[in-house]
Amino acid sequence: MDSQTAAFSLVVIIIALALVFDYVNGFHDAANSIATVVATRVLSPGAAVAWAAFFNFIAFVVFGTAVAKTIGGDMVNITVIPGNDQLFVLLAGVIGAIIWNLITWYLGLPTSSSHALVGAYAGAAISSYIWHFGFNGVETVLKAAGWIKTISFIVLSPLIGMTLGFVLMVIVYWIFHKVSVNKVDRVFRIGQLFSAAAFSLGHGGNDAQKTMGIITIVLVSGGFASMMPDGKLPEPPLWVILSAHAAIGLGTLSGGWRIVKTMGTKIVKLQPVGGFCAETAGALTLFLATYTGIPVSTTHTITGAIVGVGSAKRLSAVKWGIAGRIVWAWVLTIPAAAIIAALSYGIVLVVEKIAGVA
Repeated sequence: MDSQTAAFSLVVIIIALALVFDYVNGFHDAANSIATVVATRVLSPGAAVAWAAFFNFIAFVVFGTAVAKTIGGDMVNITVIPGNDQLFVLLAGVIGAIIWNLITWYLGLPTSSSHALVGAYAGAAISSYIWHFGFNGVETVLKAAGWIKTISFIVLSPLIGMTLGFVLMVIVYWIFHKVSVNKVDRVFRIGQLFSAAAFSLGHGGNDAQKTMGIITIVLVSGGFASMMPDGKLPEPPLWVILSAHAAIGLGTLSGGWRIVKTMGTKIVKLQPVGGFCAETAGALTLFLATYTGIPVSTTHTITGAIVGVGSAKRLSAVKWGIAGRIVWAWVLTIPAAAIIAALSYGIVLVVEKIAGVA
């Protein structure tokens, strides 16, 4: 097999795995879109996932590709990696992200697929650099601007979601305090259809773009696309945009019931009014982040919003032990995914040597 054929085959494999990651992201993060609407029994689980999957898919009509360009071009400086190794780095990064997603899905932990992807990509790239050049200059592998935005929003997105959830809940209490409970329940059962749709739209808009960014940089590294003259990532092709949204939509359609249970019932017991406020707060946060090109965790965002809604009732309504377990999973995601990707890179190198792929 000549080097060009090998490179093409590797590009196809990585793109396929990236779409698998996107699919896994969909069912791993399905809980983010549907947990509240299922927990409040506004929709059945089957109807809820279909509703969420539809809005995951059509998000490409609403949002641009700013997040894709951040993930693909502003996080890792792939040009410092030797050309024949760039695709191996991307392969190991996608594998590392998939493995961490599956581990946390099995454990029922609503961790961030986004942070798993960026952590794994960085871990594989750093491993490659150290393998070829040692530790001297290893800091050049990461681009500070992209990481500052992403890491800042690990803290900011749940805080924004929590604040908006709290404020919306207080406003609703103030407006409807003289209205009967049954009437409020009926109003917000309908409202939750719209809030769940909005959150699913934000989820698809932000998360599908992460896979678009990885596939686009794969095309560049494989010689099938070129960076822009200013060194920025090119616009993802239309087929990449559509396939990424289709994959995440199909993943959501498959559900993620372990995490739905944690998000919908274990943190705080929700009523339709609380579900509406949490989803609306999460959607507003995601819209802001997506339009500004910041890859955020939909998991962090909706969890923060749920905690904010619960806190508006009373602090004791929130099961802080479960919330603390989730926070620890957030903290561990980037380093854990990076380590798994680094190990995956080593395995990829061994397989490459055995197979004799140039």
